[in-house]
Amino acid sequence: MRTFISRILERYESGDLSRRDLIQALASLAAAAPAASAAGSPFKGVGLNHIAVRVTDIPRSKAFYQGLLGLPLMSESSGSCFLKLGDEFLTLFQNRNPGLDHYCVEIETFRPDEVMDQLKREGLQPRRPDGTDRIYFRDPDGLEVQFAAVGHQA
Repeated sequence: MRTFISRILERYESGDLSRRDLIQALASLAAAAPAASAAGSPFKGVGLNHIAVRVTDIPRSKAFYQGLLGLPLMSESSGSCFLKLGDEFLTLFQNRNPGLDHYCVEIETFRPDEVMDQLKREGLQPRRPDGTDRIYFRDPDGLEVQFAAVGHQA
């Protein structure tokens, strides 16, 4: 699966794949994921909570996604925009380098301190912003992954 995601992102970043196709591919991947976790897995991922993308022009991207997919606005600021996508959301972050910022996986029975400890035991370098329950780390290809509780909101 990592190879598949890496290929999709490479195609998107090289301009061979549109944002629409990127979102559609990632959503299809999440929908097709098996419900049961692999034997011996330390966590049980139960859903894709959100995808955050870096965009060069938030108003333009907001208009694109709202016009194409009818996504209602959840909230916005000068540097970000959150659009409702079913039970999840799509986040747009202002950045001169467009691409995937991160994706967030909902973890069953999410306990931040225990998740941090387990990720460290897995040899990863998790980060937890002060005052939050959000945990970030990089996958083997350097992609930013976020773990959060089921139903996490922006």
